[in-house]
Amino acid sequence: MKVAPLWAALRPDPDFQLILVHTGQHYDYGMSGQFFQDLGLPNPDHHLEAGSGSHAYQTAEILKRIEPVLVENQPRAVVVVGDVNSTIAGALAAKKLGIDVVHVEAGLRSGDRSMPEEINRVATDAISDLFFVTEESGRSNLVREGIDPQRIHMVGNVMIDSLRRHLEEALRSEIRQRLMPQGGDYGLVTLHRPANVDETSKLTEILEALNRIAGEVPLYWPVHPRSRARLDGGVPLSPRLHLIEPLGYLDFLSLEAQSSVVFTDSGGIQEETTVLGVPCLTIRENTERPVTIECGTNRLAGTTQSSILKAWDESKRNPKKGRVPPLWDGQAGERIHAVLRHEYLAAGCR
Repeated sequence: MKVAPLWAALRPDPDFQLILVHTGQHYDYGMSGQFFQDLGLPNPDHHLEAGSGSHAYQTAEILKRIEPVLVENQPRAVVVVGDVNSTIAGALAAKKLGIDVVHVEAGLRSGDRSMPEEINRVATDAISDLFFVTEESGRSNLVREGIDPQRIHMVGNVMIDSLRRHLEEALRSEIRQRLMPQGGDYGLVTLHRPANVDETSKLTEILEALNRIAGEVPLYWPVHPRSRARLDGGVPLSPRLHLIEPLGYLDFLSLEAQSSVVFTDSGGIQEETTVLGVPCLTIRENTERPVTIECGTNRLAGTTQSSILKAWDESKRNPKKGRVPPLWDGQAGERIHAVLRHEYLAAGCR
């Protein structure tokens, strides 16, 4: 979702030669291949097939496998997006070869160093050369960390570019009719962060809260492979908490846009629900995307049964209307294209 708008903006420009690298960090077809198809991305030029493993193993595999690609192609810059292991691995490999690193979605901070994503964000920004930020907190965080403001560019949100480009098509999906032919209101659930699904006691608290909420509104949960492996034999689930297979981008966006509430621990979904105007309860103690709370529809629900139920009650009693943050208008990819032209072509570099 973050790469597709960049590809669409840069590909028509004859002054840029693009090479698309798929690390294989997300290797399940439902978590990766279907997204390529839905978003109109071409087959990658290189598929590293790094696969799963611990954070150290996966990051090391990507580092080992991407280095020969960079040596062979000698790019002027490597663009990395987000905060996953692929992000820091791609950045490290490039920087050690003297290649510029461009970080899209830079500067986001939760302040929680126990989150692997936070380590990836901080480490990637420490070695990047050009920073594209989605919200003002990203700019202020980077300046506080000593980054030259001239290297920071507020461009908006590429996730929202994808949403705006594909929403109309997504709403034509028949996924809702297939899952709930009876119609009616429903909620959507996503959980995948290790802090929520790996610790049995915490997962139990979350599931018990969702069971209670499902008594009021049916919940549909496209289950991430990480979560499904930990659900078997655990807390009995309400029959109104429906576990479904992972969805492609368009089907998920369709369900998200039409839901009455979303429960998630995903950063991107906090952003999407804000633009869609859908109430979002984030099952975490913090967020690196404060704009979704300050002006969006998001609220932190914590990770205990009592905190989640309290946030649910507050959301019903005092719904957040929210508004769309500045520059989340579907043009972030074009703004990034303009900056890259200025930075790399103005002086005749190719």
